Amino acid sequence: MNTTPTPLLVFAGSTRARSFNRQLAAVAADLGREAGAAVTHLELADFDIPLYNADLEAQGTPRDVVRLKEICFAHPGWIVVSPEYNGSYTALLKNTIDWVSSPIKGDPNWSSGTKPFAGKVVGLLSASPGALGGLRSLSHLAPLLMNLQCWVSPKQFALSKAGEAFTPEGQLVNEPAKENVCGVVAQVLWAARRFQG
Repeated sequence: MNTTPTPLLVFAGSTRARSFNRQLAAVAADLGREAGAAVTHLELADFDIPLYNADLEAQGTPRDVVRLKEICFAHPGWIVVSPEYNGSYTALLKNTIDWVSSPIKGDPNWSSGTKPFAGKVVGLLSASPGALGGLRSLSHLAPLLMNLQCWVSPKQFALSKAGEAFTPEGQLVNEPAKENVCGVVAQVLWAARRFQG
């Protein structure tokens, strides 16, 4: 029996200092560690990634994009926490995915754009002050990830009324909300372990 901790990547599609989605990503990362995963909790603000432009890319793929490709590829399970802007996911999240999925011509490791994504098990979370909790962003994000050959977990969770959902220490106030996040994390880890074989 394989007892090696499953690598789990967690990140939010926001860089805002007081982002509810970044707070929810931190909760998910903690729950992943409690479940025995080897968690990498990324902050997209730590990566210098410009707005995608093919002319810019022709001058050379930014080093931080290559770093992100490597990190994504190394993790069989992901938790992506998506804010909702105008009923969809953020420009930051789309730009990140566009760069990571863009092939690097002539590179023996990254000539395939789907390599960082194919076969990854991805759980989706969102948080919003509204009643739907950002659910519409997830309905747009899931097909995008499936197009990149990810396995999207059927269990998802959208945290509504996020302005009231966290303690000052960043924990979830509501136990059912925590159980829902746990459920997404558990399903991702269960599937990722089996896909790792």
